[in-house]
Amino acid sequence: MNTANDDTINRRDFFTLSTYTAAISALFVSILGLLKFPMPGLFPEVSSAFKIGKPEDFPVGSTKVYQDKNVLVSRDAEGLYAVSLVCTHLGCIVSTTEKGFKCPCHGSVFDGVGSVIAGPAPKGLNWLDISRLPTGKLIVDTSKTVDTGTKMTV
Repeated sequence: MNTANDDTINRRDFFTLSTYTAAISALFVSILGLLKFPMPGLFPEVSSAFKIGKPEDFPVGSTKVYQDKNVLVSRDAEGLYAVSLVCTHLGCIVSTTEKGFKCPCHGSVFDGVGSVIAGPAPKGLNWLDISRLPTGKLIVDTSKTVDTGTKMTV
């Protein structure tokens, strides 16, 4: 007479079910690994340097804003310079005004060269490095700051 309840599982069925579960799990993990294989382990970062053209593209008195990079490039009689349009307070993007720059988020005001006129910004806008490639084209590197007033003679 069978005293076992129909809801119970015997030892042989338990091990068979465990084996199938382990095999299917291993197969699933292997397939995930194969799907990930063609993907690069490291994704390339966007370059912090970008080309702005040749010196002739910037006549004395010209100003050009690179919206996608948040950089303003200007040329005066002393040379060419680049100013970051990222506010030094909390990283908002400043807008240009007749007298300089203004942060729309918290009201910081900067003069025409990026020095703080009214806070809460703790310091002026960053000036960025401009260098010349061997081809003669100019590049601005947003990861390299220079002292305020540093201009590239062209």
